[in-house]
Amino acid sequence: MQKTVTVIGGSGFIGRATVEMLARARMRVIVLCRNAERAKYLKPMGHVGQITLVSGDALNDEILESVIKPADAVINFVGILAETGGQRFDTLQGVLPGKIGMLATKHDVTDVIHISAIGADVNSSSVYARTKAAGEAGLHSAFPDGIILRPSIVFGPRDSFFNRFAGMAVKAPALPLPGGGSMRMQPVYVGDVVAAIEACVGIRKIKIKPRGKVFELGGPDIYSFRQLMEITLLQTRRRRLLLPVPLSLMSLGAVFAGLLPSPPVTVDQVKLLKMDNIVAKNALSLADMGITATSMDAILPSYLARFRPGGQFSR
Repeated sequence: MQKTVTVIGGSGFIGRATVEMLARARMRVIVLCRNAERAKYLKPMGHVGQITLVSGDALNDEILESVIKPADAVINFVGILAETGGQRFDTLQGVLPGKIGMLATKHDVTDVIHISAIGADVNSSSVYARTKAAGEAGLHSAFPDGIILRPSIVFGPRDSFFNRFAGMAVKAPALPLPGGGSMRMQPVYVGDVVAAIEACVGIRKIKIKPRGKVFELGGPDIYSFRQLMEITLLQTRRRRLLLPVPLSLMSLGAVFAGLLPSPPVTVDQVKLLKMDNIVAKNALSLADMGITATSMDAILPSYLARFRPGGQFSR
């Protein structure tokens, strides 16, 4: 095994695909997650003893240091879309990356890769976007060579975007179009995000030196939210009404939805829906890493077919 790579928050959608890639590359992998028992599905991805699961809170300094100390590289996936209980934007997204950077410097870690998001901005009206930007700044302050990857909406078999709306199309008579559905997105395939991580840890050889740089990851095409809903209906062979919902009305509804234990939408998420989620013109991108972005058309049918009337094998 060539290196030890610590993956923080590695039991999620992109983290799972990354752990599988690292295992194939014969890396020793340490995964820090909130519940190692529920993440046991990661173990068979590697050989016996290759993948170590650690339960714990990433904000606990002792636990965090214990998983970073033996690492050659650290990948941080920790992030939330809404605050619940003790899960807060300021600590998980704003403070944690800086802590990781300080511990990486202390223990001579070679590479730190931080998964942020397109739209990270200290001047944003969204707390999510502001704390993402604060986390990036904290990492680079403590570990200047840290690599920041900002993906757009990530799609793939276990995604929370297309699967969510395809499932909604099965039961609901209409799909919502926030603000009329004009917001633009640039969905990126999870395999391409993993390929970018491969380049950052040195498994994939690229011409550009990624250390200390920020990359924005998007797919080959830009779509409006309305177009993405139309594509979802096309792939699932469903006919549903596309219902424009004013953002002001969504904000009002989100105020009351926020009182629920697991709100379907929050006021902060509505603020994000006012902004496009696409790669900036001057940003470094997948192309700068020599990665050809994968089209949605090549991937979506493989996992949205199960939402069709009669199931995946219906004609």
